[in-house]
Amino acid sequence: MTVLLREAIGDRLRHARTTQRRTLREVSRTARVSLGYLSEVERGRKEASSELLAAICEALDLPLSELLHLVASDIGAVTQPVPTPAELAERTERPTAPSLEGGTLVPTVIGNDLSDLRIQPMLTHRLSTSIEPRGAVVAA
Repeated sequence: MTVLLREAIGDRLRHARTTQRRTLREVSRTARVSLGYLSEVERGRKEASSELLAAICEALDLPLSELLHLVASDIGAVTQPVPTPAELAERTERPTAPSLEGGTLVPTVIGNDLSDLRIQPMLTHRLSTSIEPRGAVVAA
């Protein structure tokens, strides 16, 4: 299945806008983009320029880098290669424990800085870990 970048970007922009319960008209006015063009971008029909994307992201209080990261994750999840039957059989024959390579701990998620890693007790007497952005306050 082929995922078009403009469709993935449009989906994420629409999701951000609707999550904030904002209208197309409001965001288009704030971003100084025509309502029709913003609608076309959200539906994945128009390819937005970097300047236009930056304006829309600013209007949504969504960092452009975060939008691009989310879109890359979405596309990566859809385009993961399907394992062959031989690969599946090999995985089930000898399960392997996750290992740390090169002394890094999940670099794509939290990097080598563990200051963002929090352990919080849950009501079920289990421990839960969460990753919060720098400077975020974690409620106890």
